[in-house]
Amino acid sequence: MYNKLSERWSRLSKLSRLPAWLRAFWPERSVAGHVERARSSVGALVGILLTGWLSYRILGDSGAALWLAAPMGASAVLLFAVPASPLAQPWSIIGGNLVATLIGVTSARWIASPEWAAAVAVSCAIAAMFALRCLHPPSGAVALTAVLGGPAVHAAGYSLLWLPIELNSVLLVIGALLYNNATGRRYPHAQLASSSHQHQTQDAAPTARLGFTPADLDAVLGRYDQVLDISRDDLEAIFLQTEMAAYRRRFGTVSCGDIMSHDIVTVAFGTLLEDAWEMMQQRQLTAMPVLDRVRRVVGMVEREDFLRHALPQSYSGIGQRLQALVRRSTTSHSEKPEVVGQIMRSAPHSVQADTHFVELVPIMAAAGHHHIPVVDHERRLIGLVSQSDVLTALYESQLVKPAPSGLGVA
Repeated sequence: MYNKLSERWSRLSKLSRLPAWLRAFWPERSVAGHVERARSSVGALVGILLTGWLSYRILGDSGAALWLAAPMGASAVLLFAVPASPLAQPWSIIGGNLVATLIGVTSARWIASPEWAAAVAVSCAIAAMFALRCLHPPSGAVALTAVLGGPAVHAAGYSLLWLPIELNSVLLVIGALLYNNATGRRYPHAQLASSSHQHQTQDAAPTARLGFTPADLDAVLGRYDQVLDISRDDLEAIFLQTEMAAYRRRFGTVSCGDIMSHDIVTVAFGTLLEDAWEMMQQRQLTAMPVLDRVRRVVGMVEREDFLRHALPQSYSGIGQRLQALVRRSTTSHSEKPEVVGQIMRSAPHSVQADTHFVELVPIMAAAGHHHIPVVDHERRLIGLVSQSDVLTALYESQLVKPAPSGLGVA
């Protein structure tokens, strides 16, 4: 009796573990929201409709539906659902489909066995796409279609089969270019150059001296040695944002509104350089926001802007050149700058009052900005944050730390 009960219990235990084992095959919930899902679905509708309609008008109905190739449906998933993927870029689909078509047709002609021809076509297509940097998964289906497409496809050969495949590819890319950019998605998703401040030395940028560096990421990707369905710059941006989120958690909820200066000396676009320089000297300022008539920030003027436009080719005579720059002209025409708007830094980087102050660190350290205007939702100036304000906030946040949980304060 005991043995029977034990055997039944063992069977029930195995059955109870079955759902957990099956759940391992079920993917995690997608992080894409409803808007992103709708954008992808509508994009595929627009892309395939545009491609099919134009291809039919150009090629006509050949009786074998060669005006629209089936693998274009898989390409549409990549181009409209994951347009940032390296596998969804224009050269990937155009080059990948071209190579796969040529290899597929060649394999069908030279290899008698359909099984071997199909396997060789897909295998060689992948190798060629790797070599030409145009890896595109639906191109594997293109190579397979060229081998197993039937008599009509075989009769088309290089010319008729190559034309609809490449025509479909180009039209689908055009649709992706128009739709993705119209809906706010960068496409093609080319690698972006680093925006770090270049200081003309062998040292790394300030923000690259702590935390991970691009070289660290390259080394890890080299060891990983697999194809990632994400661009390198997107991966780096995700890591940087993750680091920033950790910093915000570490340094509390201090915002730019908490540390900014409120009593700000400002100038207008048409303020004379002489007046602006005198204001800086009298108040010992290093920078002033430039505002329009409704107090919107249109620029920043700093001491270095005056020095840069004074063109000091050497230290000798720099005082005279600076005086000549700021002194107002007495004639009706002048070849030198006369007002602040001619030397200011236009469209300066600005933040809002609820921005966490830690987000200013890469802006100031890497981009070389020393003063950041704080604006409201209509870009009207409400304050100014300097490097000194950020350093003070970092210092204070390190001094005032919560006691570890479970420990009392004597």
